[in-house]
Amino acid sequence: MCLLFLKLIGVGCNLGFLMNLPVQIQLASPAFHEWISRRKESVRPWLVFVNTHNFKIPQSFQRWTKRVVKNVDHYQSNYMFIFIGLIIYCLITSPLLFFAAFLSLSLCYFLALRNAEKKILIGGQEVALGHQFAAVGVLSLPVFYMAGAGAVLFWVIGATFFVIAIHASFYNIDSILGSDEEPFQTFEHPIEEV
Repeated sequence: MCLLFLKLIGVGCNLGFLMNLPVQIQLASPAFHEWISRRKESVRPWLVFVNTHNFKIPQSFQRWTKRVVKNVDHYQSNYMFIFIGLIIYCLITSPLLFFAAFLSLSLCYFLALRNAEKKILIGGQEVALGHQFAAVGVLSLPVFYMAGAGAVLFWVIGATFFVIAIHASFYNIDSILGSDEEPFQTFEHPIEEV
């Protein structure tokens, strides 16, 4: 049906260009591992991150915007790990979604092992590993839909933004980094002479 529609509008039926698209999924690349190690190194101490003594209401809108920007910049790795933690929580609490993700990742792992031994040929042409992964993703969509992955995805994104917004809005980062606007105040006690 789709090929008939393409012929009717004059595109032609040569879909070989799809097999030559430069799709490269390389999670084992050194750049990816370097990025992960930088994220791990830049995680701020969690006890400081959740210290309730540093939560204060901002005094003005201008100070609130500066506080949010500073917090997001300073704690971006912590926020990323909160996002990952929420994803893991959703996978653990939804067995069907966990099974669907496990099945898809297992199939991708099997294809990667299979391609290392012998390339997969369809119609006499070699199918790139990236295209095989894309096919697994497309074939997994109905299973993920039935498992409620769309609702989980929106919940994780919403919950992450909510946590980041609350923390970045109320966490007084100036108590840790100091404020550019106001120098630290020292309180002098008057000395009484006896």
